[in-house]
Amino acid sequence: MRTAPQRDGVRVARRLTATFTLLITLLLIVGAGSLTTTSMADRLHGQVLTELEPQVRQNLRVREQATRMHRAVRTYLLTGDETELAGYERARGQSFAALASARRGTTGATRRNLSTQEAELRAYVAVADRQAKAAPGSDEANRLTVQAARRFSAFDAVNRRHDLSLTREMNRLDERADTVLETSVVGIGVLLAVSGTVAVLAAVRTTRALTRPLRSTARTLGRLAAGEHSARAREVGPEEIREVARSVNVLADEGARLREVERERGSLSQAARELGIRIRDRLDVDYVLDTACGGMGEILGADYVFVLLTDDGGAAFPLARVWSAEQGLLPEAQARAIPPLPADVVRDHYRRGTVWLATDLPRYLSGTTPMSGAPGSFGQVGMPAENRAATAALGLQSAVVTPIGVGEEPIGAVCVARVDGDRAWRPVEVEIAESMASGVGRALHTSLLYEKETRLVEKLRALDQAKSDFLSTVSHELRTPLTSIVGYIELLKDEETGPLTPPQLRMLDVVDRNANRLRALIEDLLTLSRIESGTFGSMKKPVDLHGLVASAADAIRPAAEAASVALETRCPARPLVLEADGDQLDRVLMNLLSNAVKFTPEGGKVTVATETRNGEAVLTVSDNGIGIPPAEQEKLFQRFFRASNATDAAIPGTGLGLTIVHTIVANHGGEMEVHSEEGRGTTFTARLPLPDGNGAASS
Repeated sequence: MRTAPQRDGVRVARRLTATFTLLITLLLIVGAGSLTTTSMADRLHGQVLTELEPQVRQNLRVREQATRMHRAVRTYLLTGDETELAGYERARGQSFAALASARRGTTGATRRNLSTQEAELRAYVAVADRQAKAAPGSDEANRLTVQAARRFSAFDAVNRRHDLSLTREMNRLDERADTVLETSVVGIGVLLAVSGTVAVLAAVRTTRALTRPLRSTARTLGRLAAGEHSARAREVGPEEIREVARSVNVLADEGARLREVERERGSLSQAARELGIRIRDRLDVDYVLDTACGGMGEILGADYVFVLLTDDGGAAFPLARVWSAEQGLLPEAQARAIPPLPADVVRDHYRRGTVWLATDLPRYLSGTTPMSGAPGSFGQVGMPAENRAATAALGLQSAVVTPIGVGEEPIGAVCVARVDGDRAWRPVEVEIAESMASGVGRALHTSLLYEKETRLVEKLRALDQAKSDFLSTVSHELRTPLTSIVGYIELLKDEETGPLTPPQLRMLDVVDRNANRLRALIEDLLTLSRIESGTFGSMKKPVDLHGLVASAADAIRPAAEAASVALETRCPARPLVLEADGDQLDRVLMNLLSNAVKFTPEGGKVTVATETRNGEAVLTVSDNGIGIPPAEQEKLFQRFFRASNATDAAIPGTGLGLTIVHTIVANHGGEMEVHSEEGRGTTFTARLPLPDGNGAASS
């Protein structure tokens, strides 16, 4: 937009060029004038120095030699000294030599003056020669002296006139040189003043032409930097500055556009985040599909949203959900009528890892025309007939397709489509569509895994229940014949059927021992079954823990003595009464003591002790046996777990005893602890709550 006269559009370069051209021209004129006047003055001074001054010196030399000659001849006539004649002869020759030297290279009046001098000098010399021959003091000498004086005076007058003429010429030339210099100084000063004035005017004019629009542009930039995004620079001044202002305005417009895009991106991103939060509310595939379709369609302003899920490696990816802006979620029958996408299209698209923006879809509906940039067979031979028919029936004009999946294989694809050809997909919408589709893919992957895990857990629970039922049934079925076996063993030992030989008694002892082991195993299995079924409970009543410890120690002592293991009990003399199930606590003691004796080598020691501490009864069973590896101590109370060193030593066991012990103690409101060091022994500690009376007495 033009906001200034055309003259403001003159380019800075042209204005500066004109200004500097004028300044340079003035400087050249000043320089040329200075050189010219200096050259003239120098030439005049050179003429004085090289021409006139040498002539003045030669003229003076002629007069000096002539004066010396005149003096020598007069001295001779007055004194008669003939040596003066020799001086006369020398001066005579030098006078004419000096005169000849002075005439050399002269012209005009100077040569005429010198010729006149020569004539007068020769006239004088003619008289002086006769004087040199006359006798000193004679009348002739006196007469010639008067005549010679007259001739010498004429010569001297001519010489002095010539000298005066030369001096005047020198003065004239000096005055002329001074005049030239003074005139040049005045002229140069005037030119400098004019140049300075022109330079100042040009500088002021150029500065104003540059600084005013630049200041305006700078103020606009400051306003933009301060956040006043509506500020725009005025396009005034020279063309270059107008271009700068236009660039500033273009940048401001682009910044406004980018801010609008960023604002829209922020709004869409916020909506996408809220949709992601809603999708993650429930781990249900149907909920994720329903929420994702409606949310994406509304956020992106799409006319249709399609979600396709894999069919377990089939040749196509069928539609799991279809949403339209007019009807919402389409019924399953209507969605099923829309054909699936070929599997190769989705897999190739997933391998590319990019969004596929399909525009101008009607162009590819008339036949099998390959789609530019499309993945798989769509980009090679075009869409199949059923896909073209469905696209035409829905009136789709453009679509954004994003594959979804985790790992190497896709689990499906999300497609958002529009039926209005004038509503093109903007980059920010494509970006948000990709982001939301990725979130939907992760949510679907998690939900599908959860569904599979739920089905698997249900199967495992059913299997575990079947196992528990089997163990319970088998245990009950085994306990009856086993009770019969144990009973008949007792009858045989009573010898009611007749006496037994020692070998037969030993055999019965072996059978009895293994029958009791089998009965203990069956009891453990039944207890475990009751624990897992939730029917395991405790019949609590007042029980003396010290009595239970003594009874269990007496029961386990024969086994300890047989294994050469010392068994020690440390219990106070007075009773320690608990509200507990005595049979279950006895079972805890028997399991812990039997394990301690079993895992303690010959010569070892097992200690069982009780005490009260902080309102709790503390039961400890310690041994100096093989111990438990540190990495395995956390698994001790899991069913069927056995330590690796016990398995390596082939020590028999089922791995159920500690599980039952832990459960019994927990049912009594207590806690179990274990401290063990491999090769140095193990200590099990059971903490059981005391009734108020015992707790008060203890404290």
